[in-house]
Amino acid sequence: MVMTKFDPLEFLSKTGHGRTISKYRARNVIYTQGEIADSVFYIQTGVVKVSVVSEQGREAVIAILGKDEFFGEGCVAGQKQRIATACAIIDCEIMRIEKDAIVDVLAKEPAFAELFAAHILQRVIRVEEDVIDQLFNSSEKRLARALLLLANLGNGGKPEAIISKISQATLAEMVGTTRSRVSYFMNKFRELGLIDYGEHKIEIHGSLLSIVVNHQGPVRKKASRPPK
Repeated sequence: MVMTKFDPLEFLSKTGHGRTISKYRARNVIYTQGEIADSVFYIQTGVVKVSVVSEQGREAVIAILGKDEFFGEGCVAGQKQRIATACAIIDCEIMRIEKDAIVDVLAKEPAFAELFAAHILQRVIRVEEDVIDQLFNSSEKRLARALLLLANLGNGGKPEAIISKISQATLAEMVGTTRSRVSYFMNKFRELGLIDYGEHKIEIHGSLLSIVVNHQGPVRKKASRPPK
């Protein structure tokens, strides 16, 4: 009997034991902070916001995730409750993998374990970069980096359109600044030819990298001072 080679991507594309696929409309909640953590999720299409709300009711966006990314993986390491809320930003198609099912495939299939480990390492790197970004970079530079990450630029990826439903308010939460400052910098980036945006999408150009890699930033046009 010929054994079929295990394909992690095929595993993540089809329903099966412990695996279901659901569609979420924009703003639908996938899970909420404090719920029992009993599964891992994999984004087949769409964009997901992961956020935390403090006891005082203040919300902080800790991740914006897109196609081919996992979230809710803390349960694999013994997390009992969700420490954040996950919500669809645009229409999504997401696979839910029960904890027992993902622990089983991690133990039995090295190819899947390698893929999952790579995801975890990339997430750790992203968190470290986010901390450095918040500590040392200006809000303008943090916004540029957030847009580049959303567009899959700077890591060898090809530019992608960012749907306008990722609002300026959400970007402000990601960057740790006000919506008015985000609006100011978005208009500035557009004037400099670094981005284009309209009713349905934001298109990010590779030249936006100049804001992140050059401490002095690009040649600036005269503009009014940013709002406080």
